[in-house]
Amino acid sequence: MANDASSLHRIEAVAFVVRDAAAGISRGVQRSTDERFMAQAVELARSAAGWTNPNPLVGAVVVKAGRVIGAGCHERFGEAHAERNALAVCVAVGEDPAGATVYVTLEPCSHTGHQPPCADALVDAGVSRVVIGSRDPNPLVSGRGVARLRAAGIQVDQDCLRSECDALNPAFFHYITRRRPYVVAKWAMTADGKIATSTGDARWVSGEESRADVHELRHRLASICVGVNTVLADDPLLTCRREGESRQPLRVIVDSNLRIPLESALVRTAREVPVLVAYAADPHGKREALEAAGVALACLPAADERVDFAALLDYLGECEVDSMLLEGGATLLASAFADGLVNEAIAYVAPKIVGGDAKTPVAGLGVELMVNALPLGAPRVEVLGSDVKLTYSLMQPSRAEGDR
Repeated sequence: MANDASSLHRIEAVAFVVRDAAAGISRGVQRSTDERFMAQAVELARSAAGWTNPNPLVGAVVVKAGRVIGAGCHERFGEAHAERNALAVCVAVGEDPAGATVYVTLEPCSHTGHQPPCADALVDAGVSRVVIGSRDPNPLVSGRGVARLRAAGIQVDQDCLRSECDALNPAFFHYITRRRPYVVAKWAMTADGKIATSTGDARWVSGEESRADVHELRHRLASICVGVNTVLADDPLLTCRREGESRQPLRVIVDSNLRIPLESALVRTAREVPVLVAYAADPHGKREALEAAGVALACLPAADERVDFAALLDYLGECEVDSMLLEGGATLLASAFADGLVNEAIAYVAPKIVGGDAKTPVAGLGVELMVNALPLGAPRVEVLGSDVKLTYSLMQPSRAEGDR
């Protein structure tokens, strides 16, 4: 193990899954033994959300004679994978994983990338059975990890709690297929669909719980994006300010003609938290001053005299940015929806009525007939304080190629 702190973290992980197992039994959760241990691996994987991008979230639990003897997750990008961390816990607590069953949320890798193959680690540890949740779409792995294990005489069972395991990694599955970020559009609105009053006042549409949830999204997703009109109107920081340790997202501004003020909060803090401005032209001669302030610039093709949002996603994909929180404004959201570039939409609905001609979340020309409206399907519904959070999946992430 890398250091004492990480060793302690992994030993605590064992205690976590043991407590969770007991809690699941006391709540009367009706799961098979395999499902119960895989559910614990899923929870471990979730604990690293925001830290592994562009790698997937993966959890692993080692069980012997019905007891959890090791557990771990992929904690940080570039660091050890879940299987190796779980096996390291076995060693740390004096347990032998030989003959054990390992529950892992994603097929173990079989190639050398930032880390050595996890399938080899399981073979070397002498485990007798591996239970897998998701199948890894990476062509360097897909099926090869399973084949490596079976060739060594290890029993392999697949698709345990597959839907729950797949739900851990929509951004990963999309990114490795499209080589574009998984885009989550987000807005807060009143019960009558307004994002501000007729004077533009929007503080605050949603409650504290919803705003805290947004900062969790900013931590989990690799980038955050707004249009320059939002910058001009609100002078936002666009940072993650959740409780505890956080990862700051790349702050992306769509600014076709480089209108962003040099004195804006984003420019002033560009050396502390990275800022990327996507532009198509520089009629005001700001490029050099922005670069001198530490702002990264990307000159991209234009569509209808605006930065082509699809070209921006392609550029970010080349930079290994796997996900984006698209916060607006309304014109940018309209363009992204119209071009089919949004994968998930989240609406925070507050119990308020504004009325009048105040702005709505999505601008543009709109549709003339209801039959032409963009269908979203049934949402996932959460109550956050007095607000309601609605999460819509616009398309299923593709499962083809990629790199773990």
